[in-house]
Amino acid sequence: SVAPGAGVWLPSAPMSVVPPTDPEVRDAIVDTVRRFVANEVVPVAAEHERDDRFPAAIVDRMRDLGLFGLTIPEEHGGLGLDLLTYVGVVEELAYGWMSLAGVVNTHTMVATLIVRHGTDEQRARWLPSMATGERRGALSLSEPDAGSDTRNLRCRARRDGDVYVVDGTKAWVTNGERAGLVALAARTDEGISAFVVEKEPGPAFEGITVGAHVGKLGYRGIETVEMHYAEHRVPAANLIGEPGRGLAQILGVLEVGRINIAARAVGVARAAFDAALAYAGERETFGRPIGEHQAIQLKLADMATRLQAARLLTRDAAERKAAGLRCDVEAGMAKLFASETAMELATEAMRIHGGVGYTTDLPVERYYRDAPLMVIGEGTNEIQRIVIARGLLARAREDR
Repeated sequence: SVAPGAGVWLPSAPMSVVPPTDPEVRDAIVDTVRRFVANEVVPVAAEHERDDRFPAAIVDRMRDLGLFGLTIPEEHGGLGLDLLTYVGVVEELAYGWMSLAGVVNTHTMVATLIVRHGTDEQRARWLPSMATGERRGALSLSEPDAGSDTRNLRCRARRDGDVYVVDGTKAWVTNGERAGLVALAARTDEGISAFVVEKEPGPAFEGITVGAHVGKLGYRGIETVEMHYAEHRVPAANLIGEPGRGLAQILGVLEVGRINIAARAVGVARAAFDAALAYAGERETFGRPIGEHQAIQLKLADMATRLQAARLLTRDAAERKAAGLRCDVEAGMAKLFASETAMELATEAMRIHGGVGYTTDLPVERYYRDAPLMVIGEGTNEIQRIVIARGLLARAREDR
């Protein structure tokens, strides 16, 4: 989701180990997505972004490519690939248009929540349609008065026989209007619990009202909405795991979201760097390409170094998460460093382009507008520093 929506790490059930994807298979999949982005996304991204129009045809092609089922186990209709493959795919999508990575982000987090904490019946009921993209997922955690402060959630779910009655408002819900499955955090008698809300795509559904799309600086073309619940009845069978354990479950899943944000940031940073590098070789001042001026060379060297460091941090976090290891610190580091790198590289790319970089004729200004989302999304970078520090201190205590 766009809002911070995440507090500090809480212990949760360890993620089941995902077998590493064969490197040749991973490379082939990422290369397929790279060609898809070059041929079908880049030529139309500016138009969709300018009009803030949902890219329905592109999303349909993403479904055809199996991108909604990348990490869903094969026994439930997915591809069963590891997070390192997912990270490579997300980077390529963001390279072409960052908003596309948001289409799969919350979807993948909801699927991960169900895989990790759902019952066999819930997995069989929901995952096959998620794997095909027939039903898309949205994560609903943040509220108007509860962003980073997740313990201040006010949305309530009251038990009434074999259903829970939900009342409250959720904010910053990415994919909220088009989603068919919404992972909802609500307060129950036992504490914060997680539910899967089944609804039809659209602005209203049996006690659910989807508010108007929030206007945004960047991250356009994908809806971000408020969702209002008024005595919406959720079957008790849709409760994920034990009552009162929802916050720990969702915060564990948010590690996947932070890795996604980091991969998105790498994609945007790479696009900004490639644009700057190409322009430095083409644009001439004082009788020679600007890339021959030392001032520009220093910028390019720093940009390339930060980009590589961000990519390696992101891949390390993905590998740890896939191996079932605790990675709150690593996911936080990757998200923090990669998002700040995207901000810096987008700014430097604009400076290298000069005046033309400020115009809408080139995508550089879009990178500049999209980059701040990664600094804020899935926990602000101020929150990431707290997550990292507390994780480090906890590990130090455990090692004594």
